[in-house]
Amino acid sequence: MDGTVLVADDDRTIRTVLTQALTRAGCKVHATSSLTTLMRWVGEGKGDVVISDVMMPDGNGLEMLPKISEDRPGLPVIVISAQNTIMTAIQAAEAEAYDYLPKPFDLPDLMKRTAKALEQKAHAPAREEEIDRPDELPLVGRTAIMQALYRVVARVMNTDLPVLIWGESGTGKSLIARAIHDFSDRRTLPFVTVNAAELQDLEGPARVLARVKGGTLLIDEIGDIPEEIQARIVRMMDTPGEYVPRFLATSQTDLTAAMEAGQVRKDLYYRLSGATLNVPALRERVDDIPLLAEHFLVRGEKTGQPRRALSEAAAEIFRTYSWPGNVRQLENAVRRLGLTSRAVEISASEVEQVLGSQPELEPIRSAGDTEKLGASVARHLKRYFDLHGNMLPPPGLYQRILREVEAPLIEIALDATGGNQAKCADLLGINRNTLRKKITDLDIEVTRRRKLM
Repeated sequence: MDGTVLVADDDRTIRTVLTQALTRAGCKVHATSSLTTLMRWVGEGKGDVVISDVMMPDGNGLEMLPKISEDRPGLPVIVISAQNTIMTAIQAAEAEAYDYLPKPFDLPDLMKRTAKALEQKAHAPAREEEIDRPDELPLVGRTAIMQALYRVVARVMNTDLPVLIWGESGTGKSLIARAIHDFSDRRTLPFVTVNAAELQDLEGPARVLARVKGGTLLIDEIGDIPEEIQARIVRMMDTPGEYVPRFLATSQTDLTAAMEAGQVRKDLYYRLSGATLNVPALRERVDDIPLLAEHFLVRGEKTGQPRRALSEAAAEIFRTYSWPGNVRQLENAVRRLGLTSRAVEISASEVEQVLGSQPELEPIRSAGDTEKLGASVARHLKRYFDLHGNMLPPPGLYQRILREVEAPLIEIALDATGGNQAKCADLLGINRNTLRKKITDLDIEVTRRRKLM
């Protein structure tokens, strides 16, 4: 890399790490803990790229972006932030940041993005006037899978691409669709949600297009719509009339599998999947569960409910529960606990009582239940790559994927053989010493017991 990078972060460790890494890569680096100093450097014409934290002792890094753009048009700014919500990603995109990464960030990934920023310094388009926005959206998450989703949402927001949003019931698909509209160039136009019933008769599409008036049209649960109505949607997308809306669709079904099974028309699938957002189930991001619970408890407090907090034991039960209803089920459970708990701290027994009546885990619906392991792995890998948008995942993917497949394989094989490592090694077809090494490397707990076969 060749160029000068300005680093602004109030964390000395981060400044040191970035300074050392960028210097080794061939860059000149100016690092500061002050936005005031950063803005002075920018005004003096220093720097080819800026890496800035959001929350600084003397201001908000995002609020400085318009001033940086005014003083130095085309100067790329990479925003890093520990405020890991979808709002941060959206605000960074709206303020025309070159890129956004949540903390803790992957250093090689940040270096790659910095190198790319040094190579292309395109002039950003003029920003339009601000309008009133909600202060927050109920999309909360600090896990890597949610941060990747936020970045993709921010990228597709101001395009005209149709967007297909799929995931289990209660994951927040409609909230993401609404966010795409509310923070897009079409936000002053109508947002209309339709289902199969509203498109049943021949005049249904025309009435819908008249309502949406070039705004955003969300087709709810596209996978449940009969083929005849699917054909009408295709015609509606091909001939929308004078005002062309932005088309979004949600689905609980993996439409790729449904299309291959003949349940979804191929022409409809290809028209809707200009961009695909896969919303993870809550059990795929368990580290977000305490954060979400806290979010809902605070929101309840703002509406007049008593102040409540989860005890450590209660939080652990929340983390280990399967949450078949996902975030919607979590919100309802937290709301109930906020109203019925006898003390400020919600106990484990109170959580068990509320969750005891909840339904058991149901798998995500798909076109069939005979999917081969290879197809399942391929689907999950595609989802992982899709969540990174047009960026590559962090390096080391091969070993990470092998570890994710290998660990449950060995754990289940050990369980099936009652913890007998000799039998397990024979079952897996590997050397016993190899098995022992893998158990140690993967930190797998082995419990010996009699296995009734």
